[in-house]
Amino acid sequence: MSAAPEITVQELAQKLALLDANPSVQLIDVREPEEAALAHIEGFDILPLSQFPLWSETIFQRYDPEAETLVLCHHGVRSQQMCQWLRQIGFKQVSNIRGGIDAYSRLVDANIPQY
Repeated sequence: MSAAPEITVQELAQKLALLDANPSVQLIDVREPEEAALAHIEGFDILPLSQFPLWSETIFQRYDPEAETLVLCHHGVRSQQMCQWLRQIGFKQVSNIRGGIDAYSRLVDANIPQY
């Protein structure tokens, strides 16, 4: 399967600004809890890729496969893996956030710490 579509961190910022108007957007962060403790973006659910066996079987109870789903990690590699898996199991509108939280911190919100 080809790589999932990507959005820029600037596009993410626009979507986050409109989140109240479009609450159906699903936000997933696949970084480790320790990473999320260092730096996070409000509204993202933490689903560590390393804990995949613990949450993978509940994915359809937690998320709507028809809704827009945006996936984040540190630089965009783990989130791309998650996007590919979500697409394989039937999620329709999945996008990887290019550059991850590192790019978001550098290009959008300098208040988010870099690590």
